[in-house]
Amino acid sequence: MTQYIKKRNYEAVQLDDQWIILNTDQFTVTKLNDLGGYCWTLLDSPQTVERMTQLVEEKYHLDNNFLSSNIEEFLQELIEYGLVQHAV
Repeated sequence: MTQYIKKRNYEAVQLDDQWIILNTDQFTVTKLNDLGGYCWTLLDSPQTVERMTQLVEEKYHLDNNFLSSNIEEFLQELIEYGLVQHAV
């Protein structure tokens, strides 16, 4: 199973229900909602899409058939932004 992890510990600030991630290598700013911020915190250690889906379902009491594919898309976007990579 593919695992994902933060590329580096970039600066992250939580303001109410939003997170701001500062990529200090590429000088970019990424805003995340509360759920995205929660996923960001999970990526301190290697995570699979399946594990993240389970943890999000438990925390937010979600029963969404598309949650797993939404998390996978979210991770792909974070990879494109240079924030996340595949764990080795």
